[in-house]
Amino acid sequence: MKRALLFSILALTSAIASADTIEMKVYGLVCAFCAQGIEKTLRKNPATEDVVVSLEHQLVAVSTHPGQDIPDADLTKALTDAGYDVKGISRTQRPMTEVRAGLKQDAK
Repeated sequence: MKRALLFSILALTSAIASADTIEMKVYGLVCAFCAQGIEKTLRKNPATEDVVVSLEHQLVAVSTHPGQDIPDADLTKALTDAGYDVKGISRTQRPMTEVRAGLKQDAK
């Protein structure tokens, strides 16, 4: 019984600790083809729920399915293998609708 309770607590803690949105500063984004390639690559990961790529902000945002995560090393490898330079990765609880709204607001 104690093991089951401990396992449940650990599973809940790891689900809470994982970020819903991963935002990456990526250099080398210059065209819509770049954005499409990155989006296609990141969507292959089973933990990926949604992807936003902004050329103007050099931003790539990935939302993950609840309770799932993508390690920084996997994200960095996918982007550097595609020829881009990852300058920073941050994990937030910011929903993708807010990410998109912020990008549209900045574009005005």
